[in-house]
Amino acid sequence: MDSIKNLIKTILHDVFGLDVRRVKYIPISEAPEVALQRLGVDLVLDVGANQGQFASGLRRRGYAGRIVSFEPLSSAHKALLHASSGDAMWDVFPRCALGEREGEVEINIAGNSESSSLLPMLESHRSAAPESAYLGKESVKLMTLDKAAEHYLKNARSTFLKIDTQGFEWQVLDGARATLPHVKGILLELSLVQLYEGQHLWQEVVARLEAEGFTLWAFTPVFSDPDSRRMLQMDGLFYRTA
Repeated sequence: MDSIKNLIKTILHDVFGLDVRRVKYIPISEAPEVALQRLGVDLVLDVGANQGQFASGLRRRGYAGRIVSFEPLSSAHKALLHASSGDAMWDVFPRCALGEREGEVEINIAGNSESSSLLPMLESHRSAAPESAYLGKESVKLMTLDKAAEHYLKNARSTFLKIDTQGFEWQVLDGARATLPHVKGILLELSLVQLYEGQHLWQEVVARLEAEGFTLWAFTPVFSDPDSRRMLQMDGLFYRTA
């Protein structure tokens, strides 16, 4: 086997002028943790925390800095408080939704919790994940990230922003105009097709973040139609480069 590999390398070098070397592969699922190290992050704003899955994953992989989690759903917020208990560097913000203004809104409660959204769900989502169908609604306070994060940003050297708000990412960014200049990296959910009424699709979000000085660094598949195998959602990792 080694002789075959050496023969291929020799042909590539002598005929095409190419040198083949082994490179270290970083699984795309670990991209956020690599980003935190690369950017020297000491504050993570976890918007749409659900029950704390993202923050718990960061802790398991060694991130020890400040995390501030935001979650609008009452049942998930309760579980989030439990998950963060005993972690002095993990703050859970009082239950609220984040968007483009201050006020009161209703959030739609999905059967699988993670798909809950302030936006109406479309059939494209329900048909791909029937368990995500809405079961009810509840009222929640709406705030801007600018107001909610202002206190935490004062003592942070490098901030990372994660947004997972099921189609409401654009509105979260609208309410984060003063926050974004402090942010060095962003991880947010991007939809390839409309899954929620009125949501902005991935090309628009990428263009907006590029205009803000961020560069798309990596994609992670999130949600596909089980019948057609079409990818419906992915996570996009962005670094500030301007």
